[in-house]
Amino acid sequence: MDVVLELADQYMLDTLYPASWPREDFSRQLLSVSTLTLLGGYALYLVGASLSYVFLFDKRSMKHPRFLQNQVQLEIAYAMKSIPVMMVLNIPFFMAEVRGHSQLYAQVEDFGWMYLAVSVPMFLLFTDMLIYWFHRWLHHRLVYATIHKPHHKWIIPTPFASHAFHPIDGFIQGLPYHLFVLIFPMHRVLFLAMYMAVNFWTISIHDGYHVAHNQWLNGAAHHTVHHEEFVFNYGQYFTLWDRLSGSYKEPSKEPEPSPMKLAKKVN
Repeated sequence: MDVVLELADQYMLDTLYPASWPREDFSRQLLSVSTLTLLGGYALYLVGASLSYVFLFDKRSMKHPRFLQNQVQLEIAYAMKSIPVMMVLNIPFFMAEVRGHSQLYAQVEDFGWMYLAVSVPMFLLFTDMLIYWFHRWLHHRLVYATIHKPHHKWIIPTPFASHAFHPIDGFIQGLPYHLFVLIFPMHRVLFLAMYMAVNFWTISIHDGYHVAHNQWLNGAAHHTVHHEEFVFNYGQYFTLWDRLSGSYKEPSKEPEPSPMKLAKKVN
């Protein structure tokens, strides 16, 4: 967020704010971060989900008997209401990162190119582990009905279901990204790129697009199983923790998404 804020200050906000309001002022940063976070959240969701829906999502899935009437509109409406709340919950972490209270760094030379490369798998493995266990906790009977069940309303999800969940649910599953940079050093541009990438990945695992079978990547085929059967494939990017914890289920190896296979049986 600090990279985005610097660019916004340089090319737009400095001309909008009075000169007496310095960039380093907490209230100015809070206003800017809040605005940029909200607009950025909407942009990532609407652009990414729309592209996925148009170019990747198999529209035949919408004929499935468990696909809700007006589901796409319902998914979008739910996400548009949840995103502002999720953004508010994330602002303290973004502010901490902007004001230097994280392990983000600006110069590659601070830790070297080798660490820069290694920090990518570190980020993915760390966040995948935490999201797996957070996700499993969200399926506990004491919290599932209130917090996580709204996302499972979309049994046959579209890309627009990717952010259509209870804001507390979204905040909890996004928390590992911020925890990583509170614990481990990471280049600030790389963190921004990874933060955007994982948002697009979240969209992609809801589009049902079945690419070449890969038993270690938790792609759309694996996540479709989770939406259909609820108790399998909790992972975010990988199947490692599902395999270690006994919650892994192999998806269909057919190139066609499993919801369509079920629909054909019904028809």
